[in-house]
Amino acid sequence: MVLVAHGSRDPRAAEATRALARAVSAVRPGTPVLASWLDHTEPGPATVLRDLAAAGHPRAVLVPLLLTAAYHRRVDVPAAVAAAREAGPPIAVRVTDVLGPADGEVDGGLLAGLRRRLAEAEPGRFDALVLAAAGTRDARARGSVGRVAAALAARLGVPTRVSYASAAPPEVAAAVARLRDRGALRVAVSAYFLAPGLFHDAVAASARGAGAVAVSAPLTDAPELADLVLRRVDALGRVTGLTPRS
Repeated sequence: MVLVAHGSRDPRAAEATRALARAVSAVRPGTPVLASWLDHTEPGPATVLRDLAAAGHPRAVLVPLLLTAAYHRRVDVPAAVAAAREAGPPIAVRVTDVLGPADGEVDGGLLAGLRRRLAEAEPGRFDALVLAAAGTRDARARGSVGRVAAALAARLGVPTRVSYASAAPPEVAAAVARLRDRGALRVAVSAYFLAPGLFHDAVAASARGAGAVAVSAPLTDAPELADLVLRRVDALGRVTGLTPRS
């Protein structure tokens, strides 16, 4: 099993990916779980796949650690798989869905992980929520973030808005201010991030400056996220005939 993350210059992000790989491995002992990154951190997924092929593994499952199916899922991940196939011993590679909404469905485990991190931030009672995401120019990907926000709103029973750290408005401070202008007294921020880094740091600082009562930590190695990774793998096996457990 190869986990592939976006990658970051911030070393905390790579450690978060390694922690998730360890968490997944602990749940499914006997299955090698390897971390890889599309940018900034080595090894890349093509290298990991080539190494697995050279070691005699006939097949692998690649799990994109992405919350939206935007450019990295549509372009970078397939390119990495193609590169591995072109420059090394043969290996059968299957790619799972991203961890964000697949086929329009918001996974209950993803919501549970977000709620876990929000509870850990100890916001107390809050009457509105901002779901803060990294950001993308892809309208469909933004739509998937909106579905997560709507699902959280339904679970928590509070008005919820989306914000983005880059590429699209609104910024988190503007989203917090809009909710406060509409009468919310205690606005919490749920971080829709897999790993810490500059984006999450900026979101946390901006949200607190705008009066947010709490900002949750990234999902990192939350048990719900490890479980979601394995369910993505198992769902792929049911569809393709691949048997990830073996």
